[in-house]
Amino acid sequence: SLAQLNLNLGIVSNINRVKQLAEALKTNRSVQSLFLHGSPLTDAGLALLNPALSIHPSLVALDLGDCMLGDEGINLICGLLPPDGAKSGLKELTLSANPGITSKGWGRLAIAVAHSSQLRVLNLDYNPLGDQVAGMLAVAVASSRTLEVLDLEGTGLTNQSAQTLLDMVENYPTALRTLILAENNISPELQQQISDLLSEGEEEEETEAHEVTAREKNPWICQNNSSSQMVLMTSGLGDSLLAETEM
Repeated sequence: SLAQLNLNLGIVSNINRVKQLAEALKTNRSVQSLFLHGSPLTDAGLALLNPALSIHPSLVALDLGDCMLGDEGINLICGLLPPDGAKSGLKELTLSANPGITSKGWGRLAIAVAHSSQLRVLNLDYNPLGDQVAGMLAVAVASSRTLEVLDLEGTGLTNQSAQTLLDMVENYPTALRTLILAENNISPELQQQISDLLSEGEEEEETEAHEVTAREKNPWICQNNSSSQMVLMTSGLGDSLLAETEM
């Protein structure tokens, strides 16, 4: 029945503990969230864990922040973001503070995020991403139909990145609802514009949801096509009058 396993702050501190965790995950079927933030896994440790992570039937949230990962680790993580929904994958991924990952690794992750059919939350805060990687992530967000939260706090972004992200939010329909840009060299005005656009998108979705609910509750059902209009009217006594009017 264990749903959340918190091993943050260096509990998985050596290769033997990594092996023990891997063996435990092979038989566990219930853990949904695994937190390893601050564990010195390195790519080698993640390689030992990866077979168990890949086949786990319930895991949807994984925190690998500050785990000393590099590009090889990113390649393994991308395998946990299946593109077609044929198998379960991560819905929440944290990779904060892994400065060993290069722009090549982040580019690989951006491609996986763009095609992931399930990822909803991505935390990349306190990585030295810069404007180039931010541009790749903007393309990934514009392509994704599931990503709702992206944390880019303290990632070395400038107004150049913010303008790209603003254009993305303004001109492309995305699922994004929260974009965190604090502690970057970005003007407050640009941050506010992006925040306002995201808020407008959320309000529009809420309005559409209310309209759909209202239509579902409405007893008058209308169906239109190019040649005729069909109207179904139901009286309080349960009798129905079906009228078809040629247009």
